[in-house]
Amino acid sequence: MALMPVDEALSRILSTAKLSATELIPLDQSLGRILAQDIKAKRNQPPFASSAMDGYALRHKDVHQPLRLNGVSAAGHAYKGTLKAQQAVRILTGAPLPKGADTIVIQENTKLDGAILHITEPVDFGRNIRPIGLDFKSGDILVPAGTKMNARDIGLAAAGNAAMIRVWKKPRVVLFTTGDELVLPGQKPRADQIISSNSHAIAAMAKAWGCEVINLGIVGDSLKATMAAVKKATTADILITTGGASVGDHDYVQEAFKKSGIKIDFWKIALRPGKPFMFGTKGKLRVMGLPGNPVSALVCARIFLKPFIEAMQGLNTDASFVQARLGAALPANDFRRDYMRATLSLAPDGTRTATAFGKQDSSMQRSLRNADCLIIREPETPAAAAGDVVSVLLLDF
Repeated sequence: MALMPVDEALSRILSTAKLSATELIPLDQSLGRILAQDIKAKRNQPPFASSAMDGYALRHKDVHQPLRLNGVSAAGHAYKGTLKAQQAVRILTGAPLPKGADTIVIQENTKLDGAILHITEPVDFGRNIRPIGLDFKSGDILVPAGTKMNARDIGLAAAGNAAMIRVWKKPRVVLFTTGDELVLPGQKPRADQIISSNSHAIAAMAKAWGCEVINLGIVGDSLKATMAAVKKATTADILITTGGASVGDHDYVQEAFKKSGIKIDFWKIALRPGKPFMFGTKGKLRVMGLPGNPVSALVCARIFLKPFIEAMQGLNTDASFVQARLGAALPANDFRRDYMRATLSLAPDGTRTATAFGKQDSSMQRSLRNADCLIIREPETPAAAAGDVVSVLLLDF
């Protein structure tokens, strides 16, 4: 069976993506959620002309003569009257500008003699006044659809009087990992067992990308157990498995998929690490069978799962690709696209240098943890020398 190119595999996966439903949620619950609708200002900010400084509100035509202090305007306690000739009002930062006033003199540039105010420094007309709508006006788009809400977005939306906002529903993900050789962290493995890590890492990735995740843990190497686990994903949007996707004597995932009514779109791609990657569909359920080797599983999740989740939430699926120069020579590549773990350094002139780790075994998680990026090498690429320009994918998980 010919291996499917990575770009074709990704294109076929994304072609099946359907936008999630939307929901209204309280603003205070929106951190990290993806906006499905623009947040528009429901009022002007500020809603009235206000003072930018502590000082005195007055008519500019009166600045050269003594003024009688006639009241106070404070935040939340506006001066109720209208300023008349040769009058001034004490005003505090953020307070509404009194009617009739057109200028504010800062406190430091005045002298108060009882109730009589003297201006000691020249002041320009309109000085120290924040006009209505200085920050934004009613109807302005404050936060556009497609934004992943952060604290600044939430603060701005709150200022615009948005109490409820419309977001994309979180895709529901069910995942499990297979293998009699696995035990959960904290348990005591036999001499022939290892600690399971894939489902923990991929669950964290899916949560960070905006999903609700149910982690079924470890499923034993049997067709019955695997089919029972697949059945639990009936109402999910995405089912993710790790391990058991090859054709070994104890690999039951593909058979379980088929017997469960899942249509396998493709299996095996021209990718290193991650050749035994499988994709299928059943109704609205999308199924990704990831390899069992930890680095292969996580790299496949980054390449295929993240763009799919983004497409479900109306986001552009533009990956974090940049150009860099090689820090060390690399040999010619074979027929698979290679994603090599590497460190990335930045020179004072902005030049990036990517240096691949010497060992790229797909079981070695520490090097993935210590990597900054993945150097991408296309199939049949000839040997590359130090200093050659390559494309790299920045790691963001």
